[in-house]
Amino acid sequence: MSSDPSTEPAKKVRPAHSNRAEIIFRSLATASGATIVAAIALIALFLLIRAVPSVMANDANFFTSTEFNTTNADHLRFGIRDLFMVTVLSAIFALVIAVPIGVGIALFLTHYAPKVLARPFAMLVDLLAAVPSIVFGLWGFLVLAPKIEPVQTFLNDKLGWFFLFSDGNVSIAGGGTIFTAGVVLAVMILPIITSVSREVFNLTPPAHIEAAHALGATKWEMVRMTVLPYGRSGVIAGSMLGLGRALGETIAVLVVLRTSAQAGHWSVFDGGYTFASKIASAASEFSSPLPTGAYIAAGFVLFALTFVVNALARLAAGGRVNG
Repeated sequence: MSSDPSTEPAKKVRPAHSNRAEIIFRSLATASGATIVAAIALIALFLLIRAVPSVMANDANFFTSTEFNTTNADHLRFGIRDLFMVTVLSAIFALVIAVPIGVGIALFLTHYAPKVLARPFAMLVDLLAAVPSIVFGLWGFLVLAPKIEPVQTFLNDKLGWFFLFSDGNVSIAGGGTIFTAGVVLAVMILPIITSVSREVFNLTPPAHIEAAHALGATKWEMVRMTVLPYGRSGVIAGSMLGLGRALGETIAVLVVLRTSAQAGHWSVFDGGYTFASKIASAASEFSSPLPTGAYIAAGFVLFALTFVVNALARLAAGGRVNG
């Protein structure tokens, strides 16, 4: 039996201007995303073009050499082995310190602290992100380094059999080591990790929390069963943001770390340069293309390293971030 066309609901017809607005908005959004991709690709291309001639003229192995001598443009000898070691070791050491503390602070602010205390305490933690890098560097060099020197000496004496705590290429006295730089970097990335973790923990569905309490879970059991699993990907994302900041930090590391003419031994009591601090320390000497290209090559490795870190973070977070 056919239905009466007059009784069928009329289909909504979008106005022409609505369709045009949708097309314009989609085009603008696509262009914005493409701009970021294009900018990153152009940066990588620039670094690669400027770095290749210097790498081809290099008389040392770029990946394994501990030298970085660019004073003679006709006989370049540079490698990233020590730069890579100091950069990775200081950043990971900072992450090991900062992540547990940052997650603990975030849990305290979201599920334990009274609301009257949580807001000002959160603002105080966030204010750390506004402190200039040079201030952290001076604090680390003048105040922190002498204070933690006994801790470094103790670890070196008791755990010196393990390569991470073995004798480094600089003296522990004075504190200009990767250990000190790692602690300074940990303080610098703490606001990032805390802020992202706090926001993700706040987004835990109330129904999950209420269900855990209904089953008789204690506060810690509720946090362990609902808040932490839900916020896992967010914590990873915040940690990777902090790691990116630690990998690229320049001024604070340049002030704190003591230089050394000897190669490092993958010990937290080594000194030296990170990629960023090495480039910054020689910025005034960028007058000749080939020596400048050597530092640009080091910058390209740091650029690629951040991409690898972000890719691993996406894999660890399951390709998504909760919230």
